[in-house]
Amino acid sequence: MKTILSYGDSLTWGYDPRGPARHAPEDRWPNVLQSLLGEKAQVIAEGLNGRTTAFDDHLADADRNGARLLPTILHSHAPIDLVIIMLGSNDMKPFVCGHAFGAKQGMRRLINIVRAHAYPFEMDAPEVLIVAPPALCETADPDFAASFGLGREQSAMLASLYSDLADLEGCGFFDAGSVAKTTPIDGAHLDADNTRAIGKGLEPLVRMMLGL
Repeated sequence: MKTILSYGDSLTWGYDPRGPARHAPEDRWPNVLQSLLGEKAQVIAEGLNGRTTAFDDHLADADRNGARLLPTILHSHAPIDLVIIMLGSNDMKPFVCGHAFGAKQGMRRLINIVRAHAYPFEMDAPEVLIVAPPALCETADPDFAASFGLGREQSAMLASLYSDLADLEGCGFFDAGSVAKTTPIDGAHLDADNTRAIGKGLEPLVRMMLGL
């Protein structure tokens, strides 16, 4: 059985903007991927609302710096065959980073952490699959609109930048925006149909990368 770590933010956690609440377990994309892969793999969902690639958010009530937490999580779940990283949306907040190039550099840092980590018992480093989150969209929600500012336009650049990075680093790549769109309820999150679509869209690529 293969082990897959899904490392992400609220889109991986399953934030439901209609509540706000949390999507039912069967609607969260890591669980959808798990159901499609069946007994051939175990999909571990590691989603945290507000998580960034590698930036501090000093307004948060939890450590949202993805680079700082990743080594502990890698050690906790080892051995791991594949790490799926879908982060970058929260980097678009102007008080966090505010531009897509910064998110690309943060993603590069995460790739390096996965590959250079001192895994227990000299276990091999897992493969890495970079997922570009769906671009932010316009919203009438004043708090979310203000939180992301001009980051909405920057978020549309993530897929291209991440694709180039994946080619350079020899990682897998998937554009979640090719199968899912953010909801105008808050401009940042996904309804149940769209989060399920990410799990379905990832299945063929994950099977190919793991030889399933």
